[in-house]
Amino acid sequence: MNNNYTQTINDIVNEVKKAVIGKDAIIIKTLLTILCRGHILIEDIPGVGKTTLALAFSKALSLEHNRMQFTPDVLPSDVTGFSVYNKATNSFEFRPGVAFCNLFLADEINRTSSKTQSALLELMEEKSITVDGVTYKLPEPYTVIATQNPIGSAGTHNLPDSQLDRFMIKLSMGYPDFEDEVSILRTKFNSAPLESINAVADSSVITELQDYIANIYVDERIYEYMVSLSAATRNHPMLKLGVSPRGTLALMQISKGIAAAMGRNYVIPDDVLYICNDVFEHRIMLNSKAKMAETTATDIINDILKTVQAPRISAK
Repeated sequence: MNNNYTQTINDIVNEVKKAVIGKDAIIIKTLLTILCRGHILIEDIPGVGKTTLALAFSKALSLEHNRMQFTPDVLPSDVTGFSVYNKATNSFEFRPGVAFCNLFLADEINRTSSKTQSALLELMEEKSITVDGVTYKLPEPYTVIATQNPIGSAGTHNLPDSQLDRFMIKLSMGYPDFEDEVSILRTKFNSAPLESINAVADSSVITELQDYIANIYVDERIYEYMVSLSAATRNHPMLKLGVSPRGTLALMQISKGIAAAMGRNYVIPDDVLYICNDVFEHRIMLNSKAKMAETTATDIINDILKTVQAPRISAK
């Protein structure tokens, strides 16, 4: 493992920690998802720091960022852009939408209509946007950090399964601990935490890290282990929807990121175990039997992790 890469990852985490207090695991998982060319969905109640997390990363990584508050009146063209007629040139000109940036914060994504939500499908999967038959590539690196209010909150619309599947991981920040909340009050009183964040990387560094992580070694037995975990969700008696092949691919990609963060150039089963819940939970759907038994998605995934035999590959 290149020690410079490890140091860069640590430097980025330490900068973001200046503004996001007491959520180290969330910071690390978010960073690794960015470095694995994935997208992040954060589901939580308002006011726990979801937006602050995204803005902190945009500053620490020197990434151009845009933020959109998704409300019921937001149109797909607001996200993707639109063509307007220029009388002087007698032609149509494309006006880019808010999604044209490196880090797009889609705030409260489940408050807007399904039609507007679907505008994100192409840009998340293909990292391009097609308007009036013309395809425009998005800048690299490109990441969507979307936040949503808990399902069932007033004014929310469930994200379709096809869109949920495009998020590499789903996280929940949760309330801070007592001591951390005191620290938040103290920090906010004395300074503006976001203003204290220094840029410790840029798009070229991020791309270099992304390329390195993409080439992390994965043993054949690890591939088989990941597929076995996904297959177990598809055959589970309490699930009516299991993990898709895209979900298995996401598990492999983020496991490589975990390995890199731990200073290894190869994946071990512990990397998979660490992140599996965050990758799988939003991709499975409980059936009526599970709901009647008050079984959660986390319970089922933990049961699968205990049942499926992990290969014996240890850190060297």
